[in-house]
Amino acid sequence: MQFPHTSQQTQLPLLFEAFLAQPLVPALKEVVESPWSTDPEVFSELSLRGAAGNCLSLLAPILRDLSQEQDARWLTLIAPPASLTQTWLRDAGLNRERILLLQPRGTQSAQQLTCEALRLGRSHTVVSWLNPLSATSRQQLISAARTGDAQSLNIRLG
Repeated sequence: MQFPHTSQQTQLPLLFEAFLAQPLVPALKEVVESPWSTDPEVFSELSLRGAAGNCLSLLAPILRDLSQEQDARWLTLIAPPASLTQTWLRDAGLNRERILLLQPRGTQSAQQLTCEALRLGRSHTVVSWLNPLSATSRQQLISAARTGDAQSLNIRLG
C-alpha cells in the first residue's frame, strides 16, 4: 500500500538538488560590488526570553566579545539586572578591566544615563536594559550614539 506523501518524499531531494544547482557566483558578485554604507547602524536590540540563567548564558559570549574589543574605549553596562554580578562577569570570561558598570543616581533615569554615556564617546558600546523602549527613546539613543561615535545595544529580557 502506498501513502499519498510517498511521492513528496521522492520530490524533496530533486527540489533540494535544483536549489543547490543554482549558481551562487552572481549573488556573491553583487554583494562584493555593492558599496558599504557610510552610515553604519548604531543601535541594536536583543530580546531574550526564558529562564534568567539561560538568558545570561546566551548573553555571555556577546558581552565577552565586546569586552575584548581592540577599541581602547570602555564597554559600559547601564543598570544591568541584579543577576549580572562581578562574579558572573569573571566566570563568563569577560575582561573586567575594560567594563564600566553604571547605575542611575537620584532622579536620573537609566535612559538618560545611557544617552549621556553614548554622547560622551568614552565607550565603544553602551549596553542598556530598557524595557519598554518607545520610538522616541530609540531615536534619542541613536542620536546620542552618533554624537559619541559609539554603539548602543539594548537588551530586553522577557
